[in-house]
Amino acid sequence: MRTLEHLLKALNLGGENTHVEIDAVVFDSRLAIGRTLFVAISGQNKDGHDFLQTARDQGCLYAVVQQECTCPQGMTLFPVKNTREALATLACAWYDNPSRALKLVGVTGTNGKTTTTTLLYDLFCALGYSCGLLSTVVNKIKDRDVVSTHTTPDPFAINALLYDMVQEGCTHCFMEVSSHAVHQNRIFGLAFTGGVFTNITHDHLDYHKTFSEYIAAKKGFFDALNSEAFALLNIDDKNGPIMGQNTAAKRFSYALNAVSDYKGLLIENSLDGLVMKINQTELYSKLIGKFNAYNLLAVFGVGDLLGIEKIELLRSMSSLGSVSGRFQFFKSNLGVTVVVDYAHTPDALENVLKTIAHFSNGGKVITLVGCGGDRDKSKRPLMARIAQNYSSQVILTSDNPRTENPSDILQEMIEGLDPKSQVAAIAIEDRRYAILTSSLLSKSGDIVLIAGKGHENYQEIKGIKHPFDDFQVAQEIFNQN
Repeated sequence: MRTLEHLLKALNLGGENTHVEIDAVVFDSRLAIGRTLFVAISGQNKDGHDFLQTARDQGCLYAVVQQECTCPQGMTLFPVKNTREALATLACAWYDNPSRALKLVGVTGTNGKTTTTTLLYDLFCALGYSCGLLSTVVNKIKDRDVVSTHTTPDPFAINALLYDMVQEGCTHCFMEVSSHAVHQNRIFGLAFTGGVFTNITHDHLDYHKTFSEYIAAKKGFFDALNSEAFALLNIDDKNGPIMGQNTAAKRFSYALNAVSDYKGLLIENSLDGLVMKINQTELYSKLIGKFNAYNLLAVFGVGDLLGIEKIELLRSMSSLGSVSGRFQFFKSNLGVTVVVDYAHTPDALENVLKTIAHFSNGGKVITLVGCGGDRDKSKRPLMARIAQNYSSQVILTSDNPRTENPSDILQEMIEGLDPKSQVAAIAIEDRRYAILTSSLLSKSGDIVLIAGKGHENYQEIKGIKHPFDDFQVAQEIFNQN
């Protein structure tokens, strides 16, 4: 519970008779009842300003608005420039700015966010720190799991989690930062100790419309960092330097190919792990693939910038294991290597398939892949084409069709293939049957990639989530003989 005066002060606003207590700040008009402060947000589908009268009819007396609108009788409106920023500011104020009590590190980019944040969480926990994690897979407060529903939650959910972390003694938090979250001001007002840029490739154009807008959203995260923070940028990505152009933060770089503050050299790469040098010091890791070499460079850079002694840092990094749904693999009873990976963008799929090609040793590579419904349609033909370019056999199947017709999604993927490849590709809507088919087509020495869903333990069809875990289903099918 907070007073209206306290909340308005955070927005640099004043008013008469503001000593009243407020039970909650809400941005859903259905929750604007009694002693609540309603923040009118202009969303993609609905505008909160259209529901001011509804809120007033439910007993809400106070609202924050950003545009001229009719004030319902008996309601007081507080105009601001941007209600999304106001909502985030109010969330920080409601929970007494918990991010200021933590070393909060945000990781943004198209690929590698989940792996990097999870590795950082695991690393710092292993070093004896009490940590929090905000990721696509799971949110964690020390060793307690909190269900994750979005890559980056809404401002009140974020601050509530950070508040709980502080209350439970956490000193560090590692957080995925999505482009949606930056664009929608969900992270506005948070005090980041540092930010990491992994890479940027084709994704989320259903939301951002153009690649330039997508880049601008990612860049906005670094633009908002203050001079006390650090910005750690992958400069092997051509957009890495762009991310740091306008930031006040101290800039640092990492790369495998370019001269950088944290320079990596990949020496060995096998299914047993990788060996690399970081600034001339050798590291053995259980992780696999060039993409993980970049993730490890980012982890090392963050650890160093947060003051961990380099030798201790490398020693602890060598014990880090794989992240759920990120190049998880097993060898079946019949000698088939089955890889499950979250790769759901063209670049991620190509990186995983390049890594698999390195290990194939003459065996067939069978790729099972789909594309999500109600998402960026432009990447569907690209995903199919990349799968075809790096595979002996392609099986196109459903990912999370959501509200779309699965056959329509598959047809759009097939259109990315040349006529000969279209004949060779197999399209199977039922994902379980597609995995079964991949097992029937494979033999000892082959590698099967099941791409797209990774850690997800459900499949969303017609708006309903059905239990489905790629790794579990694959183990059942491939080891049934």
